[in-house]
Formats: sequence, structure tokens, C-alpha cells
Amino acid sequence: MSRTDNGDTPRRLHAWIDVTVVIVVLACTNLIAHFTSAWANIVTVPLAAVTLVAMMRRRGLGWGELGLSPRQWRRGTLYALGSVGIVLAAVAIGAILPITRPFFLADRYATISGALVASMIVIPLQTAIPEELAFRGVLHGALDRASGVRGVFAAGSLLFGLWHIASSLGLTSGNRGLSSILGGGVAGQILGIALAVLATAAAGAVFTWLRRRSGSLLAPIALHWSLNGAGALAAALAWHTAVH
Repeated sequence: MSRTDNGDTPRRLHAWIDVTVVIVVLACTNLIAHFTSAWANIVTVPLAAVTLVAMMRRRGLGWGELGLSPRQWRRGTLYALGSVGIVLAAVAIGAILPITRPFFLADRYATISGALVASMIVIPLQTAIPEELAFRGVLHGALDRASGVRGVFAAGSLLFGLWHIASSLGLTSGNRGLSSILGGGVAGQILGIALAVLATAAAGAVFTWLRRRSGSLLAPIALHWSLNGAGALAAALAWHTAVH
């Protein structure tokens, strides 16, 4: 065994310990946020994301590895603007077309005021920013050290999909388009969760590509926000213009 191998082994072990710690913290965070109290649901994910950033900084991850280096802000902003523009156009088309319009009729965004609060406050502060800090920041940096780009895309995307199991409970029954296709029973709920996991895992892969391409968290945060935030506003508009 070469001297280089001897040096790489403890570093790789160090990296896998970091990955394990991040996954355990995220799993506990998910359970606390969704199965305890309303206040826990509000504060747990942002608090966990900030804590993980602080922990991994102490463990040696640099700002660049976390996607937070100021040197990449300009490139990240350009990719962010491009991503948001594409999503806004796609959401607008989807909300207008009769064949896709029912999928925007989500019960939780039935009011304009509720959709605005969700889009401009709740989604960025409780979802888009903390989740990107945790997944495309901390987990991305730890996985990159441990297993390289393949691990980042495969494991990172899969874990992001699994992260959405708890938040997808009741998804089918609360969406007119999904319930009309999958039904509102147990089988429909299970299919809805499975589809949500697959969709968010695929989204995670796109977020990861943006993160690596731009070198910054600005781009995946912007794309994440636009998918959720624009979807919430489109849902409210769809409800208010629906023919009853």
C-alpha cells in the first residue's frame, strides 16, 4: 500500500462519518418536524440546517464545498435567474391548459392570501433555503468527499426523495387532479407517496446538477423556491378561476 493510500484511508473514513452524522440528523429532523407539534414543524428544519452547516464547518468542510463561497455568487445568480424564468413559464402554461389545470387544485392553497404567505415566507424560510443548505450544501459536500460525484447524485437524490415521504402523507386526497387518477383510498395514498418520492428524487438530481454547474447554492435555492412558490400561487389562481 502506498503512502498516498495510507493518507486517504482515514480521510475517507472521516468523510463517511460526516455523511452518517448528516443522515441521522436529517432523519431525526424529519420525524420531529412532521410527527410532533406545529411549532416543531415550523422551526425544526431551519434550525437543523444551520446546525449542520456549523457542525460540518468545524469538521473541515470549506465554504466552497458547502456552495456558500462569495466567489460563485455571480455565476449562481445567472443560473438562478434562468431557472426561475423557465419554471415560471412552465407553471403558467400548466395552470392555463385544461388537461393539467386540475393538478394545481391543491386544498392547502385555496386562498390567495394563504398562497402569498406560503410562497413568499413559509416556502423560502421553512423549505427551500434550509433544505438546500442541508442537502445541496452539507450533504453534498460530505458525500463529495466520501464517494465523489456518483455518490452525490445517486445517494443525495435518493435521500432527498425519501425525505419527502412524511410530507406526502395525504397528498392524493388533498389534490383534485391526483385523486381523480389514483383515488383517495389507501392504494391511492401509497401510489401518491411513491410518485412524490420519485418526483422529488428527480428534482434533487436537477438541483444537484445546478449546484455543481454553478458552484453555488443560489441556483438550486431559486429553482426550489420557484417550483414550490410559483406552484402555490398558480394553485390559488386556479381555484379562484375554476368553473364550479
